[in-house]
Amino acid sequence: MRKTVHSEQAPKAIGPYSQAIISDGMLYCSGQLGLDPATGKIVPGGIEAETRQALRNLQKVAEAAGGDLKNAVRCGVFVIDLAEFPQLNAVYAEHFRTDAPARTTVQVAKLPLGGRVEIDAIIRL
Repeated sequence: MRKTVHSEQAPKAIGPYSQAIISDGMLYCSGQLGLDPATGKIVPGGIEAETRQALRNLQKVAEAAGGDLKNAVRCGVFVIDLAEFPQLNAVYAEHFRTDAPARTTVQVAKLPLGGRVEIDAIIRL
């Protein structure tokens, strides 16, 4: 079984991909930037604001699939400056207070639309 998931409360895909796919009881979420779904622009306020918005966007996609980001088993975090890792981690910890998912964090040269952070997730439904 494979089903495409779309949430109107999360930013529209900016390329040829789905917001998420359900397969075998798992939700595979595409990366989310700190985009405001209403404007399609990166939220102001730097790494903290962008991280909060990216996680909020992932939550909305999870909800559209009948899930919750708290059930994530793995997240991938892509950031343009690892010097901002402590600020990113602080916001991330607000969303995953206990039993945080497995995670990879990688510094990248550039992200779409000038974003500072992009986060993807695999969530158990």
